[in-house]
Amino acid sequence: MNRDVLINAVYIIAAISFIFGLKMLSSPATARKGNLVSAVGMLLAVVVTMLNKEIISYQWIGFGIIAGSVAGVFAARLVAMTRMPEMVALFNGFGGLASLLVGWAVYHYQPSVNVFTAVTIYLSVLIGGITFTGSVVAFGKLSEVITGKPVLYTGQQIVNAVLLIGAIACGVVFSIVPAANYPLFIVSVVLSLVLGVLAVIPIGGADMPVVISLLNSYSGLAACAAGFVIQNNILIVAGSLVGASGIILTNIMCKAMNRSLSNVLFSGFGAVVNSKAKTSVEGEVKPIVVEDAYYILEAARSVVIVPGYGMAVAQAQHVVRELGELLEANGCEVKYAIHPVAGRMPGHMNVLLAEANVPYDQLVEMDDINPMIETVDVCMVVGANDVVNPAAREDESSPIYGMPIINVDYARTVFVLKRSMASGFAGISNPLFYKNNTRMLFGDAKQSIQGLVSEFKNS
Repeated sequence: MNRDVLINAVYIIAAISFIFGLKMLSSPATARKGNLVSAVGMLLAVVVTMLNKEIISYQWIGFGIIAGSVAGVFAARLVAMTRMPEMVALFNGFGGLASLLVGWAVYHYQPSVNVFTAVTIYLSVLIGGITFTGSVVAFGKLSEVITGKPVLYTGQQIVNAVLLIGAIACGVVFSIVPAANYPLFIVSVVLSLVLGVLAVIPIGGADMPVVISLLNSYSGLAACAAGFVIQNNILIVAGSLVGASGIILTNIMCKAMNRSLSNVLFSGFGAVVNSKAKTSVEGEVKPIVVEDAYYILEAARSVVIVPGYGMAVAQAQHVVRELGELLEANGCEVKYAIHPVAGRMPGHMNVLLAEANVPYDQLVEMDDINPMIETVDVCMVVGANDVVNPAAREDESSPIYGMPIINVDYARTVFVLKRSMASGFAGISNPLFYKNNTRMLFGDAKQSIQGLVSEFKNS
């Protein structure tokens, strides 16, 4: 069989596996298998690419495979689940950087390219550079190395617009006569890196799930452009799938917050508080101790657990699952209500609960749990804040007004597990804490739930 025919035939198989893998990722029950199917497809694509006659150094490829495998194993084993959003941000960034370097390398060794190739080189460099530095900033915000609040200054949007227009203008001039514009190309690389930083620093930490999803889309688009640069069909397909799925997920996340993408990117959410907004909520907090919480749970016939980033910080997902099993053994119906933007990356809570082997059929989306929430005996909010904040319904001056939330305050009783009365990631006071049916179970979430588990086991 002709070598090129074999390569492209395997590429088709790999592309099909990517599509089926993505489809399977849409359900928690098949997500792991879908990830494996996609990974096998990528392995096939990498192996068959080795047959390409344009390969010039198998030694460096082998070194890259070994180094990447070692780094991947250590990352999978050592990175805590609480750091998974930061890890995803870095993955996006390295994907963008790889596309930038591929485009740069092709241009460096073949400066006399045609206009189409010059355009794809420029796109891979521009999008890749923005993705790389934007992801690094997102990593810094998520890890709190830099402030999670929006960084704003006068004329910021004008500066960003001027730089973007300048980058586009450089791209047009470069694409017309690429061989004579190497200095302009270097300027464009610098502009892309600067734009990545300036595009993400005005975005608040509460919007990081959307940013992570968008940067994931950018990394796919950069890879797609790099695929056109080196004329590799599977890279074009894979990049297109990542880019499209990232955009779709970004749109879903924006709808979950009832905000447009432009509002997320340019509003500077969290930087200032509306002068008409309530800076504090008046009322009486009603604390509860573990022993009293146990008696209420022991009598409950239905319990809904709402996880948030605090559960990840406390690493409480395993004891949450154990408590859920004990409640079920006591004749209680248990569900886990998942808000689309809970945590710090898309699907963060799903990943944590899957790690703890929580049954997939117990995970319920916000739109499905809200209609039945009034019939629920107890809602347990474990480390969530903004996604259960009634101000989104009740306070028109609130920055999150209009955002769909899980209406836990409609349940008969609400337990909120928190370390303190501090506001959530968005920095907004939560009236839920002062509702008549709310009880605050203060302390480390993991220790509090372990106490509840012990009460059930000793009863």
